Amino acid sequence: MIQRRAFLLASVALVALPGTLLAKPGVKDGKRARTVRLFGARAPVEVIEDELGVPHVRAASLHDAFFGQGYLVARDRLFQIDMEHRRDMGRMAEAFGPRFVAADRAARLFLYRGDIDAELAALSPDVLECARGYVAGVNARIDELAANPAELPLEYGILGISPLRWDIGDLVRNRGISMGDADDEVRRAQLHARGLLDADQLMAPLRPAWSFTVPEGLDTAAVSNADLGLLDPANRPGGFEPLQEARFDPETRWGDRFALGSNAWTIAPSRSATGRPILANDPHLGIGRASPRHMCHLSAPGLDVIGAGAPGLPGIMQGHTDRFAFGRTNFHIDQTDLFILRTKEGDPGRYWHKGAWREFETFEDEIAVKGAPSERVTLRYAAGRPIVSEDAARGRAVAFATVSMLPGANMRFAIIAINLSKDWASLRQAFKLHVSPTNLHYADIDGNTGWQTIGFTPRRPKHDGLFPAPGDGDFDWTGILPVEDMPHVYNPREGWFASANQMNLPADYPYRERVISFGWSDPFRYDRIVEVLRGQPKHAIADSVALQHDVQSLPARALLKLLPANPSADAAPAVALLRRWDCGIEADSAAALLYEMVMPALSTAFYDRAVPAAARELIPSVNLAEMLGILASPDKRLGDNPANARDALIDGALAVGWKKAVEVGGADPAGWRWGDLHRVSIEHPLTASNRAIAAAFPKIEGGRSGGDGTTPMARGFNPRRGFDVTHGASYLFVADVGAWDNSRFLLLPGQSADPRSPRYRDFYPKWLAGEMQPLWFSKAAIDRHASTRLVLAPA
Repeated sequence: MIQRRAFLLASVALVALPGTLLAKPGVKDGKRARTVRLFGARAPVEVIEDELGVPHVRAASLHDAFFGQGYLVARDRLFQIDMEHRRDMGRMAEAFGPRFVAADRAARLFLYRGDIDAELAALSPDVLECARGYVAGVNARIDELAANPAELPLEYGILGISPLRWDIGDLVRNRGISMGDADDEVRRAQLHARGLLDADQLMAPLRPAWSFTVPEGLDTAAVSNADLGLLDPANRPGGFEPLQEARFDPETRWGDRFALGSNAWTIAPSRSATGRPILANDPHLGIGRASPRHMCHLSAPGLDVIGAGAPGLPGIMQGHTDRFAFGRTNFHIDQTDLFILRTKEGDPGRYWHKGAWREFETFEDEIAVKGAPSERVTLRYAAGRPIVSEDAARGRAVAFATVSMLPGANMRFAIIAINLSKDWASLRQAFKLHVSPTNLHYADIDGNTGWQTIGFTPRRPKHDGLFPAPGDGDFDWTGILPVEDMPHVYNPREGWFASANQMNLPADYPYRERVISFGWSDPFRYDRIVEVLRGQPKHAIADSVALQHDVQSLPARALLKLLPANPSADAAPAVALLRRWDCGIEADSAAALLYEMVMPALSTAFYDRAVPAAARELIPSVNLAEMLGILASPDKRLGDNPANARDALIDGALAVGWKKAVEVGGADPAGWRWGDLHRVSIEHPLTASNRAIAAAFPKIEGGRSGGDGTTPMARGFNPRRGFDVTHGASYLFVADVGAWDNSRFLLLPGQSADPRSPRYRDFYPKWLAGEMQPLWFSKAAIDRHASTRLVLAPA
């Protein structure tokens, strides 16, 4: 049985909102279409906003369709995209002062230093036209606000700053700084040097099974956290919490990396109740700030696509065209490596590579600083790889190889190419631009379904990426794995497939010859999705809606199997309550609240028992699936009498969890409700650091939620930070392929990040209730549900 009160509301998602229908298209409350004149548009662009706030852009060219999207994103989310743009381009200090210089230096180290014009020239002309249109649209809104500052987002007046204009070249330069798995490589090297490498399995189990091999010539004893250099967020702090990660400890950062995943499934006509394919997708991203997705419908000759895009990134990431639906989840690819370079004694500007001393490529840059003199910085590269740390005294430097810095790694254009595709064959050509690791789901109006893993996968001829490697050239990458050699399937015999960030390399995939990754998310969400789909011979749209809101917990089932038959007096109340539970993490469940108190206590006790004391400095946490597997089949890692040790751990955790539940829920278990702790709050990212921002942007709060990070309805939290939801699916989407007006969506909390807008929080109650809304696509449906009309006319 699919559990979630919202399942009872699924029928709501299958009918259009009653709303107030318009007497005539283009008229509402006596107001006709409004026209604004903007530089950058080439012809009039019509924007129809429907009753749910989704804008439908109708343009005469690809350029103008994307102009419309850029303008609308800047209208609704300018501060959000401006801050991300400033951060990525290394231009925070010029607006906010010296405390951002280190972060700016790090960001500029990760700007692409190759031939920008050549990169742009290599793109398809249509893709480039769309990108130019998007940039022009963003700039048009910025220009419009410059002429009418009263309409600026409130942050600009409070902070005393102005938005940055965009440039098409910045879409190439901006490659983004990310640690990847560099900290994992350093940790493993340190564990190896201490003879404790086996303990790493407790935190980061290798999937598929693999044996460690230290690269020849690597001195693991010389590897330290200092080798991470600028990759470590602590070495590039900023002044705003949401713009950097330094305040979070390594365990939190590591856990969040695997928490941010997604669910997707695709149902073929043979298994669909509609006789058409169904594609469902709910990306799990951060919750607590403005939505990481923005809705839009783009129409022009050769283009008709609707869904959610990432603010600041041209195109639609999850949605459908007039021909096919597409969704995405994180695939796991090891896309980074640390290379340890030997620098020349007395001349640290040279490093040893392929039998010769070579000079670092060096760039001098100047960082403007508000209220202080500009600062000159020197940025070094080895064969295009950023130098993240240097120690001349030790003759040592560390280069960070990342696929994002390679020529052609133009991820910011990849979504456009996907949106312009017409079928599976043209999509697979578009995938060649796609850098980020992704499971791409596909279903078309002809009944075909497909799954393709995409993302740049480096070829490593002599190592597996699990440790740093010597930078003498022997371990250099030798190219990128072609899309055709990545795992994929087309029209699978089973009639459905799903992905939820689990290890999904096919059994016959030659992973030893084509190393992709050994780090994957735990399979709990995927296993529950499979359990449901296998039990549904005919899957309906309502079934997808219900499954996206399913809160059945497989880790809870595993715990219940281990409950002691003869618990101690302190654990007995917990055992009694849990034995009556159906393992649904419901908002109104007392047992769910108790379970969420027991599991952290069990993890802590297991950690103290299983992780060697000498390794605890390097291993801050244990993997949930690995822990549950060991508890189910205890071994020597729990001591000489592992079964007895296991039973004692569980009994003790139950007692501690009960005590904690009383502390947070009250003395009477009848009054416990998981949702009373597990709440959904949305606030401005600068609320904590700026009182004026806090006053201007009212917090959106009060909503109670079920689920946790392991349920299909992912509502993750970190008990170290409290019980509020911190990640999950702020955007949900179900496509009825071919009968597009039947498709459904949700977006938390709304389209706009401006509290003056009626779209600031209008979806918050709908999202909490799981009330999926219609995603109107046909011209007739859009005109029937039109709310406002806007014409963007050339100035």
